[in-house]
Amino acid sequence: MKLSSLFKVVSKEIIKPSSPTPTNLHRYRLSFFDQIMPPMYISSIYFYEKNDAYSKFNINSSAKSSTLKQSLSNILKHYYPLAGRLKDNNLSVDCDDEGVLYREAEVKCQLSDIVAEPNPTEMKKFLPCDNDGTHHLPFAVQVNHFTCGGIAIGACISHKIADGSSFIHFMKNWAATARGESDVIYPQFQSSTLCPPATNLCGFDPTYVMPKEKLVLKRFVFSSASVEALKAKYVESSAGLELYPSRVDALSTFIWSRYATTIDQVKSESEKLHIILYAVNLRRRLNPPLPDCTFGNLFRLIPAIVSKETSQEDWYGIVRKLRDAKRKLDNFDVKNLQKSSEQLDLVKEFSGKLMAPDTAVSTFSGLCGFPRYDVDFGWGKPLWIGRVSLPYKNLITLTDTKFGDGIEAWINLNEEEMVKFERDKELLSYARI
Repeated sequence: MKLSSLFKVVSKEIIKPSSPTPTNLHRYRLSFFDQIMPPMYISSIYFYEKNDAYSKFNINSSAKSSTLKQSLSNILKHYYPLAGRLKDNNLSVDCDDEGVLYREAEVKCQLSDIVAEPNPTEMKKFLPCDNDGTHHLPFAVQVNHFTCGGIAIGACISHKIADGSSFIHFMKNWAATARGESDVIYPQFQSSTLCPPATNLCGFDPTYVMPKEKLVLKRFVFSSASVEALKAKYVESSAGLELYPSRVDALSTFIWSRYATTIDQVKSESEKLHIILYAVNLRRRLNPPLPDCTFGNLFRLIPAIVSKETSQEDWYGIVRKLRDAKRKLDNFDVKNLQKSSEQLDLVKEFSGKLMAPDTAVSTFSGLCGFPRYDVDFGWGKPLWIGRVSLPYKNLITLTDTKFGDGIEAWINLNEEEMVKFERDKELLSYARI
């Protein structure tokens, strides 16, 4: 569905924290992991049906908007960097309470029309920010009102200051504040202390991962039965015992195997080496572990290297490689994060390998198990959560379906490869688009 003629921004304002940020907190230092993130937004679009069960409370569009704005102001005093502005070439945040961009729009169609056949390209309309090269707002939100009474809340957060975990926990806390909850667990801002910033990033460009070619995002839905079948497909036997991979490891291996097969059909000169990167949340793996409310970019990309000469029968071993690579981060000493110069050297060396012309890189980000659907502002949990394309080539994001009975795989490829990939018969025997 083309939204251009059905969509209209009707208001724009700035929401400031309900109380001023203390002077000693006016400069928020980014951590080393924040520094090396590209200047881009990560986003989600939360779709809410009109809920007649709440009609007796007169929760109409105006009341919802008032609740959202007041609760956003209240939560921002605890998430004060989000109301600031990125400065110093995106290396720090000036927390002077300039406020969050808050837009409202009217959409002259039914919410069900969008959710029934989601188009990630069209869904950019629901967001207040775009990855178009401009980047100074840490956070922005857009509330979209449908003619049916449903709404879609599109939120963008800068990847320079937050990862997916921080984003999800902020949205959950904002919603809890809107409901009047008193047991909200507020963030801890200690990432720059745990992982001090590098004094000089000379020789490293965070934008290297952002390709110039046009990318296409598609959603592939795997039912619980399909996921279980894939776990059985990659089961291993050891000492007479059957070892089943996790849902995420099995699905990641399957998607990569179908992609590797597909690009063989697309490219005349296939790459010699594949590197599978997996984003691993460090919070609970560190020694000592960090609470989930620790704010910032606290994840590490771990590699599993696969030769293109590897036969399809040997692809089953990729599950083991992913599992073993993640285990290396178990009980990772927090003190190792203090060595920013050594960390930068490792990042530069690894980046060089990733950019080699004979290498194909696929990056997997797993958000399964996160409380994404617990974002209830007082009128029920979201019907569905949508996404838009990010400027990452070969990025695969795995998320739980609403009731946790399946997995959505959001796959970002260039146009030529996506045409082949989405027609792969074996892929479609497990997934629906």
